[in-house]
Amino acid sequence: MSGSVFGTIFTVTTWGESHGRAIGAVIDGCPAGLPLDESDIAPYTERRRPGRSALSTKRREDDRTEILSGVFDGKTTGAPISLLIRNSDQHSSDYDALLGVYRPGHADYTFDAKYGIRDHRGGGRSSARETAARVAAGAVAAKLLRMTGVTFESRVTAIGGIPFSDTEAVSALIADLREKGDSVGSEVECVIRGVPAGIGDPVFNKLDARLAGAMFSIGAVKAVDIGDGRQASKENGSSHNDPFCMENGRITKKTNHAGGILGGISDGSDINLHVFFKPTPSISLLQHTVRSDGTETGLEIHGRHDPVIAPRAAVVTEGMAALVLADSMLINMTARADSFIQFYADRSS
Repeated sequence: MSGSVFGTIFTVTTWGESHGRAIGAVIDGCPAGLPLDESDIAPYTERRRPGRSALSTKRREDDRTEILSGVFDGKTTGAPISLLIRNSDQHSSDYDALLGVYRPGHADYTFDAKYGIRDHRGGGRSSARETAARVAAGAVAAKLLRMTGVTFESRVTAIGGIPFSDTEAVSALIADLREKGDSVGSEVECVIRGVPAGIGDPVFNKLDARLAGAMFSIGAVKAVDIGDGRQASKENGSSHNDPFCMENGRITKKTNHAGGILGGISDGSDINLHVFFKPTPSISLLQHTVRSDGTETGLEIHGRHDPVIAPRAAVVTEGMAALVLADSMLINMTARADSFIQFYADRSS
């Protein structure tokens, strides 16, 4: 299966299935000498871990990440870093009724059409369980970036169009969805701070294109806005352009409608992403579908599923953004001859 490797220099390969023995990731290209242990990863995977609140599935996984290679005496060695997350709370029998049946809104049909075989237990590689490996790898990238002053912050902004800050209305909505066996869409904001100007490339590898692609690689993402995003199509140039100015001796902008990226290259401002998730497709209501043999049937999905995606997916957006920035900043070290010459001149002196 192609498409399980992400990145150019700082690369990540995720592996494993939702109901297999484990999932994990292999990171290659992480520079040697980065202080790293499992406690650096735990806060990230804890935020994504299922079973933590009424907004998530009742599946319970501790999601402890084991570092199997690439670290010695508390520092990365430059060798591939292998991360392992064991699956311990699979209820595969919950999915017996899905054998040979295509769930509406899921990747069952398209996966079968591509490979001619699929793991019906929770979706296999198409399961949201795979994102735990991304989060673990993203935590390593975030640790590297933190050393340069780059930080990430994500938050749920809305559930079903209701501002997440209106906890009473959100709680009532989730309770109603659980009673009905339905689900709802949601939104996440991810802000990246401290990215220096000059990261990204002006044509096919634009920084905003790479970030958008990374967000769309997360299951259930249906739209991504950067800066003003879709609103920019309704604005005038006079109101949307960000005037440049000087502040404390450095070039900055008075506004940030562009969301921190101009011409595919970072401009030094905060990078603002808004990520939009569709409703969780696994619902208990009766739905019409077909079997793999072509017969039509009704389907009610049982098991343990999130009624809304964003609360656990927010940290996934951070992880993917960190992977993009770590890779892009390493690539950027090759952009200028003076940087290359200075680096090796310093080493030879």
